[in-house]
Amino acid sequence: MARILVIDDNAQLRQILKEILTRAGHEFVEADSGELGVQLYKESPADLVIIDIILPKKGGLETIQELQHDFPKAKFIGISGGFQKKTDNSQALAELLGIQRTLSKPFTSEGLLKMVTEVLAE
Repeated sequence: MARILVIDDNAQLRQILKEILTRAGHEFVEADSGELGVQLYKESPADLVIIDIILPKKGGLETIQELQHDFPKAKFIGISGGFQKKTDNSQALAELLGIQRTLSKPFTSEGLLKMVTEVLAE
């Protein structure tokens, strides 16, 4: 399956994502900060990055921009509790952010895995 890097400062959420993604057969790599995420990606690029848009210090958008600059074919799913449910067009938001997809917290494991499959297939 795929190597997926999850960048999120919430340890509990990273653990949940690890369980979901490894059960689906994916290799899971985690970082608790944008800085560490960039370092890990540079050491061994992932097939997909799932990143919290709101991160302390180096924010999610800054991290995405840095990775996109060095790795233009990198694929991203941006996650955040800040995305409004009333925004039905998450694809438009993703395009605005310059990434493949966005996912609002909380989300279901089924919704996450469906999105992961779609993005990996692109």
